[in-house]
Amino acid sequence: MKTARHPRHITSKLKKNEALMHSKTLRSYLPETRRFTKENLHSMLLRYHMVYVKPVNGTWGKGVMRVEYKPYSRHGIYQHQLDKKVWAHHSVDELYHSIRKHKLKGRYLVQQGIELLKYDQRRFDLRVMVQRTPQKVWKTTGIIGRLAHPKKIVTNYHNEGKLVSVEKLLSPYLKGSRLKSYTSMLGNFGEDIANHLRKSFPGLREIGVDVALDQKMRPWILEVNTSPDPFIFQKLKDKSIFRTIMKYARAYGKYKRK
Repeated sequence: MKTARHPRHITSKLKKNEALMHSKTLRSYLPETRRFTKENLHSMLLRYHMVYVKPVNGTWGKGVMRVEYKPYSRHGIYQHQLDKKVWAHHSVDELYHSIRKHKLKGRYLVQQGIELLKYDQRRFDLRVMVQRTPQKVWKTTGIIGRLAHPKKIVTNYHNEGKLVSVEKLLSPYLKGSRLKSYTSMLGNFGEDIANHLRKSFPGLREIGVDVALDQKMRPWILEVNTSPDPFIFQKLKDKSIFRTIMKYARAYGKYKRK
């Protein structure tokens, strides 16, 4: 009797978050994440004042909402934004029912909001690509920046975001050797995440880690994609990065060998 193969693709953000929480080292880099309920939404807004409400199995930033608690606002104590539209509310009940009305089908989660660093007044985060090599070790093969549309809350390229080199985005904050050592740290960070996740999901061959940087340059693990798009790395000036990514992707069978 054949045994079931380990899946290479894990869609549930909650399952991946739960697996990472088992790491004493990595859990401190995870924003608090809970299932979407009115109680969880309210308590996390009181604690953090800003949260993100996301589909558990969503992709490309679709259905993601930014929710804020503004106790001193004249226009509404609570507000939430989806795409480019913002709604204001005067109670948690009103907020909760509005979110339910605008959300996509399926389960949602609530995640502690991280105030992202900005470049040219636009929020950005980073995608760290980590792959399993033929030598069975995890290797960070690329890091790219994702710059949000000025009026949007998500950075995804498929949601009007812009792809920019990590060096350019970090240049206002770090220079020279400090920039080089920081990007090296991010590469190691991605490999640590991959090594830990594979304990729970042995079928993994690649991950794309979405990393937020807060105002103190601390990295946060926003999300881990287990079937990341390699073609975004074609946008980088250094074409060897994309070639290396595709070489490994073909080696573990994601694409046909040329």
